[in-house]
Amino acid sequence: MSITEAAILKALSTVMEPDLHKDLVTLKMIQDIVINENNVSFKVVLTTPACPLKEKIEKDCIDAIHEHVSKDAIVKVEMTANVTTNRQDKLVLPGVKNIIAVASGKGGVGKSTVASNLALALSIKGAKVGLLDADIYGPSVPMMYGEMNSQPQMREVNGKELMVPIEKFGVKLLSIGFLIKPEQAVAWRGPMVSSALTQFINDCDWGELDYLILDLPPGTGDIHLTMIQVVPVSGVVMVTTPQAVALADAYKAATMFSMTPTKIPILGIVENMAYFTPAELPENKYYIFGKGGGEKMAQELDVPFLGAIPIYQSIREGGDSGVPAVLDENTPVRAAFMNVVESVAQQLAIINSIKSQKENN
Repeated sequence: MSITEAAILKALSTVMEPDLHKDLVTLKMIQDIVINENNVSFKVVLTTPACPLKEKIEKDCIDAIHEHVSKDAIVKVEMTANVTTNRQDKLVLPGVKNIIAVASGKGGVGKSTVASNLALALSIKGAKVGLLDADIYGPSVPMMYGEMNSQPQMREVNGKELMVPIEKFGVKLLSIGFLIKPEQAVAWRGPMVSSALTQFINDCDWGELDYLILDLPPGTGDIHLTMIQVVPVSGVVMVTTPQAVALADAYKAATMFSMTPTKIPILGIVENMAYFTPAELPENKYYIFGKGGGEKMAQELDVPFLGAIPIYQSIREGGDSGVPAVLDENTPVRAAFMNVVESVAQQLAIINSIKSQKENN
């Protein structure tokens, strides 16, 4: 019996997208079906290239063809992605699909380290990514990406002069650190900071991006209020360490985002410096700053726990040398960050889907 496109679609309609709880055909995720005798090929268009369920969906598709169409079919599935968005107002950053703020309640918890590695991990997964260092008083992105002496160029776009972000490791970067000397302090009052950030948003040629990561400063102040008012943030990643003092401040920061006129969803909690594992004792975990604080916070806020990042010397070395730790394929650090980035992308795709369904009903 010959294999038909109708039979393929009927079989694939039994394959569910685990997060969106609908089948792939209904979600219009199946494209470019090609049949040549027993050879069947098609594309599955995911909602993000960082989908943590990519392998499961691919296997489910192949199994469905074998079960419902032909056990002898030779099935080739191309897993691709078209990053979803639910932005309605495109007056600000029109080419950016999703804007993710990375925040913390207090300094020193590794928020910029998480933001830098999160941006790079998304890029490694295949997404188009930008990273905006919104910490005017303590910019760290130039050092973490090894671009301390770089300065953005200018480009005329539609008669307007725009800054062009520095590009490194496939990520577009912008920071006040590119515009001042490394040793220079930024002694500005609130209005000047707000003005500079507004320029970074409106007077920069970010181009087409799947994700723009905002590395916010610690706390809850002028910069946060400016970014919330100016930028249509899609979701927030909260970074904390396990100890009580960091968690207390993280709760306050999380509360701020729920108090805004347009409530900004918390995508989840990342626990940084979660534990230490000596190289000579790879099976051991030492919880230097306490255990389980991030998970408890996620439970109390009723948001996902996105993952734990261990203490590793390579993370510090990568930040100091300008080569983010996620680039090192030979350490568990990369796997930890990749797990976190998959969870972030997954939660954002779910939120986009829920909003889209509400608007269409």
